[in-house]
Amino acid sequence: MARCSNCNGPLPPGSLLCAYCGNRTDVDLKGIHYYTTHESDTPRICPRCNKALKCIDLKMNGRFLIERCDECLGLFFDPGELEALLEATVSNVFAIDRSGLDAINANRSPDQYAVSYIKCPVCSKLMNRINFGIKSGVIVDRCKEHGVWLDGGELRRLFEWMKLGGKLLEQERREQVKKEELKQERERRERSNGYGSEPTPFDSYGEALRASDPDFFQVVFKAINFFLR
Repeated sequence: MARCSNCNGPLPPGSLLCAYCGNRTDVDLKGIHYYTTHESDTPRICPRCNKALKCIDLKMNGRFLIERCDECLGLFFDPGELEALLEATVSNVFAIDRSGLDAINANRSPDQYAVSYIKCPVCSKLMNRINFGIKSGVIVDRCKEHGVWLDGGELRRLFEWMKLGGKLLEQERREQVKKEELKQERERRERSNGYGSEPTPFDSYGEALRASDPDFFQVVFKAINFFLR
């Protein structure tokens, strides 16, 4: 169980806000990465607190920079950084825990913020709300051009999702969708080439003729082919 960094009280499941002293605890990065914090050369603004974000170097495979708000502990990732961090942090997952994924969000606390569209820390345009992966239960805020915002505590939930095989489930679903698309495309081509179409009256007559006198039908068929050469 996660505990408050200020009073050591137990934190509610899926929450970073202490119910005893009101302190916010960094449950996303503490104990996972060694990192350093410094001022950003080009300040980015927290969409929750309207304050400048601090730049953090996670020291992952060298220099790996993301931004964090010291007040709400939200995190901002440039395009591709969140996926890279998840892949590097959670590895050796070879099975999908379907029951675990079904229950991953059952006992977590309600979202700390009301549903709303927030501004990109870089360009200040409203970001899109996107469900990250399948059954993660994490709605991220994404700016197509500049990156992804996670509220405090959401990164930890994505780590848990990865450990339960969430990424594998997402890949499985994509493969199923691709197979279904290929099947539909193959059926479409067959229909356009005349395969699988409804039988015509002539087709029905030919089937009846073959059934009544197959030898005679073969002779007629060969004769027609001979004259059509």
